[in-house]
Amino acid sequence: MPFARAVVAAACLLGAAAGPAFATEPAPATAYALPETETWDLASDDGQPYRILVSRPAGEAPDGGFPILYVLDGNAMFAAFAEARRIQGLGSSGLDKMIVVGIGYPGGQVYDPRRMSDFTAPIETPVLKALYASAGGRDRFETFLLEKLKPAVEKRYPVNPYRQTLYGHSLGGLFALHMLYTRPGAFRTIIAASPSIWWDNQAILAEERAWRTRVEQGAAPTRGTRLLLIAGEREEEGAIAEDTAALGRRLAALSGQGLRSDLLILDGETHLSVPHRSVTAALRAAARWP
Repeated sequence: MPFARAVVAAACLLGAAAGPAFATEPAPATAYALPETETWDLASDDGQPYRILVSRPAGEAPDGGFPILYVLDGNAMFAAFAEARRIQGLGSSGLDKMIVVGIGYPGGQVYDPRRMSDFTAPIETPVLKALYASAGGRDRFETFLLEKLKPAVEKRYPVNPYRQTLYGHSLGGLFALHMLYTRPGAFRTIIAASPSIWWDNQAILAEERAWRTRVEQGAAPTRGTRLLLIAGEREEEGAIAEDTAALGRRLAALSGQGLRSDLLILDGETHLSVPHRSVTAALRAAARWP
């Protein structure tokens, strides 16, 4: 080949071999932001800060407003719920036509230590008192949720006051059951995933018994209330799967008083894998009407 062409060919070969040495610097990376989401902070009356994470559909709200799903442990759960809601817009299920509100905490921890206080009552079992000194702030968190967060959300977004759902997992699931038993009407649908019924020597059972008595006497309104219980087949922590299934059997008897309850046992799932596997079922439960 002519000398000039040979020089060009050799240069190309050498350049290919030594390419990385001459490559430009990669563009700086930036944080990924979930589409159709926004975040803002809200403090409780005693100054405890919460990070509020919101996923909302584009477009106008339906008549009466959007259904709304409140998700506890927002740092850990929100992203899965937000993207699952958004992707449903590619189909015709209508599951994207709701607002998801994750209740989280400032900072990057997946499970913030403050959840121990927020989701539990004062401990009665002596050995647990020593282990979990921060537990017992449930009443304060309940006040924040019902009297501060919900009104703030309803001022910002067009939500349907009759189509509101609360989702909690583990200790969050225990808190969700507490809301069912003690605050009827606060949420139309309660989703308790892997509820820690074992906590504090099963102290939640006393609340259940008192609530069942009121329901059977007609003193606790349940008509139209929905409950979805979820557990993983392989959950061994505190016999969670067994406790959840037993609760489902007990509450099935209340269908005559208008409680609509369902039990979902997820095959092969463990305590930490239940939340993401439960997302679609939770969205369906939140969207169900009437």
